[in-house]
Amino acid sequence: MRPPGITTLGEFIVQNQHSFPYATGELSRLLSAIRLAAKVVYSQTNKAGLVDQVMGSMGATNIQGEEQKKLDVYANDVFINALRARLEVCGVASEEEDSFIAFDSEMGKQGKYVVLMDPLDGSSNIDVNVSIGTIFAIYRRVSRVGSVARMEDFLQAGTAQVAAGYVIYGSSTMLVYTTGNGVNGFTFDPAVGVFYLSHPSMQIPAQGHIYSVNEGNYNSFDRQIRQYIDQCKERTYSARYIGSLVADFHRNLLKGGIYLYPATAKSSNGKLRLLYECNPLAMIVEQAGGKASNGLTRTLEIKPAALHQRVPFIVGSQHMVDELEQMYKE
Repeated sequence: MRPPGITTLGEFIVQNQHSFPYATGELSRLLSAIRLAAKVVYSQTNKAGLVDQVMGSMGATNIQGEEQKKLDVYANDVFINALRARLEVCGVASEEEDSFIAFDSEMGKQGKYVVLMDPLDGSSNIDVNVSIGTIFAIYRRVSRVGSVARMEDFLQAGTAQVAAGYVIYGSSTMLVYTTGNGVNGFTFDPAVGVFYLSHPSMQIPAQGHIYSVNEGNYNSFDRQIRQYIDQCKERTYSARYIGSLVADFHRNLLKGGIYLYPATAKSSNGKLRLLYECNPLAMIVEQAGGKASNGLTRTLEIKPAALHQRVPFIVGSQHMVDELEQMYKE
């Protein structure tokens, strides 16, 4: 039974279609595909440890050179198939695919949007029962409607996003998204299979007391990053690092804090991908009152040069990011 006075995700999307800058109904249908795929992935993550098809490695690597987990491949297929079935989408780019996938049927060519996604962020944590997630970004295509999607549709700056969001599969499953008019979070009720509005108008505290970084790489960080970490310790901030981007980001969004995945001596461009990890989370955090940058440049203004481009990523509470950026300027 529905809790009294609670709005469902579907109702919320319909009620707020006026805030979407393009045709009404399109976003509703597109997000409903993501909602459906998230439910299917949720059902599988809850079987981890019980079903052999969910746990373990595929014995292959993706374009990133990272080991693919069975659930990586499963989630990738589920989201692609759900989006392919929607007339609004002409193509998808995924962390698990070498290049983008253009939906080249006659109906697919009519789609006005492309979706970029990390279908299962933090998949290395699947086997140890730690929170994982899905990240997605939605762009309006720049190529002609009626033609096959092109690379230029995907290589757009983050400022061109029309919507972005993530799903976190944890102690509860939540879908958080923005269309450029604030951030709202919806919690999944598995008893009835519905997402309910649980976190309206989400705002990240301007100042937090949590820093999230893999300190195992401390000696290979830039001087400014090391200086900032030392400062956090001096102020007795809490170190919280899960190793799952969505989980670390979600906690800091609610409680205030800063997440760092900077460049290292080994990885001069950092590890995280600009188009389907950093840009969507940057849009969300800015809509919630926070900031995201690479230390020198606003993340959403970085011009992408490749589909799987990596960038250093600093994201979180505004005052904390400002402070670290000032260190780089000095």
